[in-house]
Amino acid sequence: MLEPRRTLVPHFGNYVKVTSPTTCSAGKFFAFLYESFGISKLMAEEVGYILPTHVQHEALPVLFSGRDCVIQAQVNTIKCSFDFENLCVFGLLKTINAWFRKDSSLPAFDILSSQCKKVVCAGPGCCAHARTWHAKRFKVARMLAAKSLELESEQQSCTVMALLDGGTLRRHKSWLKVEPPAIVIATLRSLCQMLDKQILNLDRMRVLVIDEVDFLFNSSKEVSSLKKLLTTYSSINNRQTIFASASIPQHRRFMYDCIQQKWTQADVVHVHVNPVEPMPSCLYHRFVICGKRERYSTLLHLLQSDAPQSAIIFVGEQSEKSKKAGNAPPTTLLIEFLKTSHEGCPELVLLEEDMNFNQRAASLTDVKQSGGYLLVATDIAARGVDLPETTHIYNFDLPKDATNYLHRAGRTGRKPFSDSKCFVTSIITAEERFVLQRFENELQFQCEELLF
Repeated sequence: MLEPRRTLVPHFGNYVKVTSPTTCSAGKFFAFLYESFGISKLMAEEVGYILPTHVQHEALPVLFSGRDCVIQAQVNTIKCSFDFENLCVFGLLKTINAWFRKDSSLPAFDILSSQCKKVVCAGPGCCAHARTWHAKRFKVARMLAAKSLELESEQQSCTVMALLDGGTLRRHKSWLKVEPPAIVIATLRSLCQMLDKQILNLDRMRVLVIDEVDFLFNSSKEVSSLKKLLTTYSSINNRQTIFASASIPQHRRFMYDCIQQKWTQADVVHVHVNPVEPMPSCLYHRFVICGKRERYSTLLHLLQSDAPQSAIIFVGEQSEKSKKAGNAPPTTLLIEFLKTSHEGCPELVLLEEDMNFNQRAASLTDVKQSGGYLLVATDIAARGVDLPETTHIYNFDLPKDATNYLHRAGRTGRKPFSDSKCFVTSIITAEERFVLQRFENELQFQCEELLF
């Protein structure tokens, strides 16, 4: 059986630290899945799982064992394709189903009556396309639930419910009465709204998955709801807790808090893949120094010389002072400049905070359907956006901190198992050079200066 390499770290649970590629072959890994959980290679391939990545090698045995887990990996390896989530949910469905069968008082899949007895996957609702992101997971989970049921001798009901921002309480309440779910895919806001109204309770929930956990804990709007979800609405004694993110600053302190605050069990496992190199080696980091008034022309020069087929340009958010003065947002100004100055430009798409869910979804649909694109966006697109064709990232404005730089950079290099070069280019003033150097030191990468 494939076992993760574990070293006990006092007060912080078990620690799986992976600094080099795993030596286990794909054949051995699939043999492990079949022997332990009955998941054959063919079944895995049917849901898009072809070859395991480092984090999958290390995390899946821990997840399937039923232990609490904090998963931290390179910025675009956890979700570089949906095979990680697919196999996680698939395996959890099977192991949870087996767990239910051991307890004759609990039916295998007869879930709810206003109770969720199975899996809840929650995440932020304020990233660029939270609604479509969770909707994709909803579709995947529903497909995997059906696939899991095919393996059982008795056909039973297993439903998947999506609680997304923008839905109505009345509709969700009606759904619960008609077809209680086994799995809930939710934004944190919508889930807690249902719990506050006592429309849903989690007393018999068995697995809780929290994605982008560092963002939620650092968000003043989300943190109180997250803590209530972890300690008030459910208990660690009755559930398996899974946290995931590409960035968990001060992770040792976070592991300590997980145990002390009773967010997880004391034997929680921290799977940390490539802690020395937070970003994959296929990313090349560059910077250009120019004056503030030269940024537009510098960006235009970069686009003309790089000629990217698909790229994302990150722009800083508009200040409150600028908004009150009635100025146009910097994203709009940049879009207008590119429309008039960049001939032969791929399709220009805008993504920013002030857009509603439908507008954001429409923008991302346009991007995915186009042959090439230039996506102009604020940091709302730094998490959750999965556009594998993106080869270039341009920081028109530097991000606020290293964590945001990490997530911006993670929007490229997302083709699974591809070593193709991708580029992250920052346009800075001479005074901002020390800020970029601080990011380099913190994230352990080197940035090359481009001279025009």
